[in-house]
Amino acid sequence: MQKNKFKNYLLLHLIVFIWGFTAILGALISIEAIPLVFFRMLLAVIFIFFFFLIQKKPFFINKKGLVKFLITGIIIALHWIFFFKAIKVSNVSVALVTMSTGAFFTSILEPVFFRRRLKLIEIFFGVVVILGLYIIFNFESSYRLGIIYALISSFLSSLFAVLNGLFIKEYDENRISFYQLLFGTLFVFAFLILSGKITSDFFMLSKIDWFYLFILSSVCTAYAFIASVKIMKYISPYTVMLTINLEPIYAIILALFIFGDKEKMHPEFYFGTFIVLSVVLFNGVLKNKEAFKQKIKQKLTSKK
Repeated sequence: MQKNKFKNYLLLHLIVFIWGFTAILGALISIEAIPLVFFRMLLAVIFIFFFFLIQKKPFFINKKGLVKFLITGIIIALHWIFFFKAIKVSNVSVALVTMSTGAFFTSILEPVFFRRRLKLIEIFFGVVVILGLYIIFNFESSYRLGIIYALISSFLSSLFAVLNGLFIKEYDENRISFYQLLFGTLFVFAFLILSGKITSDFFMLSKIDWFYLFILSSVCTAYAFIASVKIMKYISPYTVMLTINLEPIYAIILALFIFGDKEKMHPEFYFGTFIVLSVVLFNGVLKNKEAFKQKIKQKLTSKK
């Protein structure tokens, strides 16, 4: 049992490392953000489709679910577009640190969708995150557009996560993912057709771009999703949350090795990064402690 748990801890770190590597691949792939997202989602849909066939999973979903997944599929597509745009106009470090504001956006969106009060501590954390971003924004002025794109991406990611928090109560995660990726692919494809981007040369990518896209869609998207669902059976959400916060750190270290001087920033950037990541981590610790206390109370109440 202990050996199996250790194996899943290692798998969790591998998944977080893979998610961090997504940003690296986004910088290495030479095509623009929108075609990049289209190919990523299309290939991921194909991989998950075959996964469904091999595992003999049902594809059926009701009409209400299809509408929900259409909307969230568009949201996740836009999230990835702005994420890769942020990387293209700035760098991996700036994009990923700014994306860490997702916890702040989620703390605002959750009370709206789950109908609970906004807590004072969450407002305080939000102000501290804004302070950290201001420090980064002020000293890395050449990357301002990248920061703005990443903030939009972060907000869309939080909106997507909160909506999925509602959907998971009614639908299984495999079909949610498949249909969201499918509708996201169709949305981006429709945009590319309307904007006249689909030409005879559209699919003529370099071999190295196809190789990176294959890794991005299979390992970083399809595999990472399936594996992350599996480990939730063995590892607590608290441990998963803490480990996911290592993603920007993994990616920034990787980016420094791969891209060198392009990723080197002012000392103030790392100070602002420390503030943002510390708040995200501390917020996660408090949230999970609160959830644990509520779980204990529920157990004690049920025994009575």
